[in-house]
Amino acid sequence: MRDIPASLAGALASGVTTLARCCKVTRGDGESLGFTDHDEDLEFGDVTFRAASGMTASAAEASLGLAVDGLEVAGALDSEALSEEALARGAFDGAKVELWLVDWSAPSSRLLLFSGALGEVARGRGVFTAELRGLTHALSQPRGRLYQRACDADLGDARCKVDLTASENRATGEVQAALGPRIFGTRDYDGPAGRFERGRLVWTSGGNAGSVGEIRRQVDDRIELAEAPAVPIAEGDAFLVTAGCDKTWRACRDRFDNALNFRGFPDIPGNDWLALPARSGPDNDGGRRG
Repeated sequence: MRDIPASLAGALASGVTTLARCCKVTRGDGESLGFTDHDEDLEFGDVTFRAASGMTASAAEASLGLAVDGLEVAGALDSEALSEEALARGAFDGAKVELWLVDWSAPSSRLLLFSGALGEVARGRGVFTAELRGLTHALSQPRGRLYQRACDADLGDARCKVDLTASENRATGEVQAALGPRIFGTRDYDGPAGRFERGRLVWTSGGNAGSVGEIRRQVDDRIELAEAPAVPIAEGDAFLVTAGCDKTWRACRDRFDNALNFRGFPDIPGNDWLALPARSGPDNDGGRRG
């Protein structure tokens, strides 16, 4: 049951029409943006909720139990608040969202309708549509480990323990020439060949500054990304790359000398071995593998 402030409850009971919805979006970098469906800007909680966004929201879905609640909001893309480039480079991925019902004649009289995170975002012709997911969405995500041959740790995390700040695991460089939407040649690049495949690339200057990409392939001074960045790659764009890993036992042992921290199960038998008919002898007798 919602605890509605007395001032707002009185306004609702009187049939007042001075109500608006305000949406606060907090990005991963801590920047907060505000949008409202009112025809004038509103301010509360140190955030200005801009009417210029033209925001509208669907009806909210709520249910008992652990089902994921949610709704959709739509608005205009503009350079000051929510640009297409910022959405494309992932600046709003997983952003925290609050939706408020506000009496615009007295913004201190308000009620929190929804709290959650930004889900799928669609863009087109100067507008955006965003899915808002309730807090129970986190409970539907996979948890725990998988019994598999490949390592399930992220390179450099607390379980892996590879030092990504070491000189052999990171390098900087600049784009010498763009060879396609995802491929470019480099200069001032001192990284060893192949070590950064499946690694992480962070743009440190240019139109994509601050955005992150995954390296699909690295051959000598040429790098291919898994996805094209939001802004076309340009000559002189600077970047930082860190090593990648294919999650195999061999890479962990030979490339990183990190066999003690391998988080996979390289000796488990494959499906082809398990599917063989049982027979006498030490290979497949149904007993424990020695």
